[in-house]
Amino acid sequence: MLFHVRMDVTIPRDLPAEEAAEIIARERAYSQALQASGKWRHIWRIAGEYANFSILDVRDNAELHEILSGLPLFPFMKIEVTPLLRHPSSIREDDR
Repeated sequence: MLFHVRMDVTIPRDLPAEEAAEIIARERAYSQALQASGKWRHIWRIAGEYANFSILDVRDNAELHEILSGLPLFPFMKIEVTPLLRHPSSIREDDR
């Protein structure tokens, strides 16, 4: 199943810089491993915001929830999820 996910991050100002840097490093490694696996198909930064649009390709809602709640920055995120379906006019066969 494909999902369009918007993630907005708000790291508390009083979080120590070293702790924030460590969380961000874990976040990068986690998301890059998911990208390499094919589950996190696309990620785009939103200009001028600490936010992204992503496309995830997962088995079901439960797997999506598991992935998103496993994000190291999850406690500092507002997340919006939109399920996607292949459009009948799409010429891309790999969009399911």
